Amino acid sequence: MATCEVCQKDTFFGRKIRITRSQISRRALTQQQPNVHSVKVVVDGTPKTMKVCTRCLRSGLVKRA
Repeated sequence: MATCEVCQKDTFFGRKIRITRSQISRRALTQQQPNVHSVKVVVDGTPKTMKVCTRCLRSGLVKRA
């Protein structure tokens, strides 16, 4: 399962509602995964492979090795 090891972002569920008037009562569950990559990051001076979401990479919460 895709989980960010920095911010603990995980799978989330929602409902997909169709716009058509005749199908308003039909609601389907939808599941979305976070955008997680396996990257080498520096933790306490040693390189380590972690699963990190792209938001944490972009905001600079981790430093690549």
